[in-house]
Amino acid sequence: MKKKSLTDKTGEVRELTRADLKGFQPASDTLPAELNAMLPKRKPGQRGPQKKATKDQVTLRLDHDVVEHFKATGQGWQSRINAALREAMKKTG
Repeated sequence: MKKKSLTDKTGEVRELTRADLKGFQPASDTLPAELNAMLPKRKPGQRGPQKKATKDQVTLRLDHDVVEHFKATGQGWQSRINAALREAMKKTG
């Protein structure tokens, strides 16, 4: 079976499918040794080191109705709580 081109007539890359991804080879199998040596050596799914910690993990007790209100707004509710706290911080100087 002929593989479908990854680009269209204008050179735009089309949306990749699961079948496309299954056919890909690992970079370590295809890159020249010099470039392969530059790649970070990590296990699949392992994140690289953070450049700079941007947030602190804390334990915080909030009223149940406050948590439920933000959770009801969908994904990203913790970021919205952070934004609300930041606004309050600006108002109080």
